[in-house]
Amino acid sequence: MSLQDRIESLKVRHAALDSAIRAEARRPFPNEGQINDMKRQKLRIKDELTRFSSASPH
Repeated sequence: MSLQDRIESLKVRHAALDSAIRAEARRPFPNEGQINDMKRQKLRIKDELTRFSSASPH
């Protein structure tokens, strides 16, 4: 898997988590623990994307 493929994969996962967080938050009784877990996953992905963008030549 190339670096660009990895970045695209991370962006897709980030967007999917964002959608899942919004869907869970709209429920009448959202599971806050699950939302927090998804937010942590999303942050890890964002950090990884940041590392890749700072490591790649511009």
